[in-house]
Amino acid sequence: MAKMFRSILSGVGHYVPEKIVTNEDLSKIMETSDEWIQLRTGIKERRHFTPGVDTCANMGVKAARVALERAGLSPDDIEFIVFATLSPDYFFPGSGVLVQKELMGDKTVGALDVRDQCSGFVYALSVADQFVKTGMYKHVLVIGSEIHSTGLDMTTRGRGVSVIFGDGAGAAIVSRCEDEGRGILSTHLHSEGQYAEELAVLDPGSSREVRLSKEMIDEATGIYPYMNGNYVFKHAVTRFPEVINEALASNGLSASDLDLLVPHQANLRITTYIRESMNLPEERVVSNIHKYGNTTAASIPIALSEAWEAGRIKPGDLVCLAAFGSGFTWASALIKW
Repeated sequence: MAKMFRSILSGVGHYVPEKIVTNEDLSKIMETSDEWIQLRTGIKERRHFTPGVDTCANMGVKAARVALERAGLSPDDIEFIVFATLSPDYFFPGSGVLVQKELMGDKTVGALDVRDQCSGFVYALSVADQFVKTGMYKHVLVIGSEIHSTGLDMTTRGRGVSVIFGDGAGAAIVSRCEDEGRGILSTHLHSEGQYAEELAVLDPGSSREVRLSKEMIDEATGIYPYMNGNYVFKHAVTRFPEVINEALASNGLSASDLDLLVPHQANLRITTYIRESMNLPEERVVSNIHKYGNTTAASIPIALSEAWEAGRIKPGDLVCLAAFGSGFTWASALIKW
């Protein structure tokens, strides 16, 4: 039987655009207010990309360079790329190959794009974990990067969704380790496609007679995110604790063993509900949605990188990553740091 290795996160990093968009800024272009947004989401501000400066791919590269430095590695050490996003630079090809071009030049490593929205980073991490622990690769670069701001209806009609999302990128280096006392203990992935249209952007889509028409644009039919907010909330607060407990139970552990929970930053009310339902103190749950909004696939790696920078993650800590979002998809990863 082939030897199995441990996968560790040898380095984490993040990048957010310089442009800060506050709730007050949004109140100037739609009927909303700082109080209205904070009450419903917990968000105070978010970042929007700068055209000509930021792209989905190069934000990921900037986050990756930080992660590489913290891991003590160079781009030449990376053997595979997994790139998670719902907002690629092109319809095709995916942004993973653009990362390969910018970060590695002539080194023709493989690049895989993952489309699992809010759960994208954990799904991507699980893919990297399989490649590393089976011995195929020593170092895999995992990126979550999003540019939401160009795909939102920035009018009163779209405010229920548009105030929530922001732009940014996070990255992690998944590396081989033979230390049995640390690493990714397990990952858990789920989906329930019967609810796919409850949180979705439907157009342009290849199954239409015309992928994108003038009528679609004029009527804003399907081209902007639709979210059944109450429905998403109801499922999220069920699936989040469920998948966290699944990870803990699979490893003979309980919530009291957790040193840090890093949930997808969907909504402060959801994070608070999860924390309270699992009886976790505030200092053991990461929340940065007030600064960045929901950055979908980038949300967990940004939060993870900030937590590491702040000294909230130490060697030997038990860290759980968990996400729920469009698909519906949900996932968790349990890590002994």
